[in-house]
Amino acid sequence: MTQATLTSKGQITIPAPVRAGMKVGSGDKIEFIDLGRGRYEVIAVTRDVTTLKGMFKTNKTVSIENMNQAISEAAGQ
Repeated sequence: MTQATLTSKGQITIPAPVRAGMKVGSGDKIEFIDLGRGRYEVIAVTRDVTTLKGMFKTNKTVSIENMNQAISEAAGQ
């Protein structure tokens, strides 16, 4: 198990093997996802969402309402 120590300023140094596994380096961003009950998932924010533009080809127009409904259904809400 890899560990890090929290400083008095609330900072940690991510150990080198973890940084390598996450493929992050100086200046990269990470995100903390609250899983509840004191548990968090740490993920690398590796790309800006605008880089996804044009990745998926479709001729179908979808409304925001339909997108929100699909997201809610997928989340089981």
